[in-house]
Amino acid sequence: MEPEILTRVRLSGGRYEGLMTAADGSAGVEAVFEGRVVATASISADPARQGGWRVAIDLPAEVIGEGVQVIALRSVASGEVLDRITLMSGAPLDEDIREELALVRDELEMMKRAFRRHCAETGSR
Repeated sequence: MEPEILTRVRLSGGRYEGLMTAADGSAGVEAVFEGRVVATASISADPARQGGWRVAIDLPAEVIGEGVQVIALRSVASGEVLDRITLMSGAPLDEDIREELALVRDELEMMKRAFRRHCAETGSR
């Protein structure tokens, strides 16, 4: 059996579009969020590629929320996860990014001081 390969083409307006290579695309792809199926893909043959399938999934609003959300796109036939969609939003994420940026700034200041010290020490010899 040929392995199923799903390649993301775009994610826009809550719609995932991709190209799948598989012997049979009729088995399907489903979107799984927090352990349950929230959407099923529409699959059509890709006339430009032998054994190619166009996959489209409209993501429901329930997958959008504060923090980091991960939606797995799973093969109905094999149960294998073919792709993942990661959505990040909200105040908790903003705080995480600001904290990380503050740490990076502190590290940069430390590196600048060490570099200046190194230049001063090696330049005097």
